Amino acid sequence: MKIGIEAQRIFRKNKHGMDYVVLQEIRELQQMQTDDEYFVFVKPGEDHCVQDSANVHVIELRCPSYPLWEQWALPRAAKKYGVELLHCTSNTAPIWCDIPLVLTLHDIIFLEPRDKSNKSLYQNLGWFYRRLVVPRILSKCRRIITVSNFEKDNIIRKLGISEERMAMIYNGYNDWFRPLTSDIHTSAERPFFFLGNTDPKKNTERTLVAYSKYLEQSAIKRRLLMADLDKEYLNDIVSRNHIENILPMLDMPGYILNSELPKIYNNAFAFLYTSLRESFGIPLLEAMACGTPVITSNTSSMPEIGGKDAILVNPECSDEITQMMLRLETDPTFYQQQKAVGLERAKLFSWRHTAEQLHQLYHSIK
Repeated sequence: MKIGIEAQRIFRKNKHGMDYVVLQEIRELQQMQTDDEYFVFVKPGEDHCVQDSANVHVIELRCPSYPLWEQWALPRAAKKYGVELLHCTSNTAPIWCDIPLVLTLHDIIFLEPRDKSNKSLYQNLGWFYRRLVVPRILSKCRRIITVSNFEKDNIIRKLGISEERMAMIYNGYNDWFRPLTSDIHTSAERPFFFLGNTDPKKNTERTLVAYSKYLEQSAIKRRLLMADLDKEYLNDIVSRNHIENILPMLDMPGYILNSELPKIYNNAFAFLYTSLRESFGIPLLEAMACGTPVITSNTSSMPEIGGKDAILVNPECSDEITQMMLRLETDPTFYQQQKAVGLERAKLFSWRHTAEQLHQLYHSIK
């Protein structure tokens, strides 16, 4: 079978969640012994993270913008290479395409009430594009994949899609996320780690307020390592909440490469994954696989992925986040229990299992 896989952004240097998902899926499919032939369509970039092999052909398509690339260049190329099934992996797909489509719809956040305080041009343009495209392609998709039971139920309920057309396939995590020897030898020097950014769903403001309260109550006062946070956005949060005490305690290196994350998780005292909403949450698994205790939210998919024994807090209550930060610090038994909970939970997920389910799905479509 000739299968096309849309992977437009995997060659860009600074990858994000959906890019990593399709990249790992392709790598696993490439290693599987099948008679299938995969055509991976990408936009040129500096990180050539997938190479041609006997069963995988990487096709670079040049086009000036994301919409033109997806709506014009992609369907033309898929037809040129004789693709029998086209898997679009990042929430959207070509509106005019006579090749059978499979769509990975990671979430439908773009259909939910919008936070008007979000000033990111990139995020806002993406929001408008998805709202324009998704309703027009759903009826054309042979199968719609999503990444958690929470999101599957959400899509069925809000979009009226029959359960027979839906498929739930969990994400995995890379096997380099595992316990390593920390190069921070003094426990008190190990920081909290938070992957916050300006996206309102990441709950950065309440998490920073919780950290401020932690600093006021902790005898140790650990630092907070953060990534991807705009300085102006941070200063607005600090000023609005009068939490100037956090500023000397923050370390913000900017974008963190995925290859650097295992060391960071292992050096961290605990990981704060306090989003308001996630369709899956790969960082939650990555930290757990490293044996790093995680404080996460009791909303959306996070209880499903983290499991019933995870530390689940109300992400809208900064006091709950603070209390769990302090409990991990003052209760060594609880801390060790959470390390064990995470390591055991992470064993249930893998990219190989994800790829095997994808392969089965491709061949189930008539």
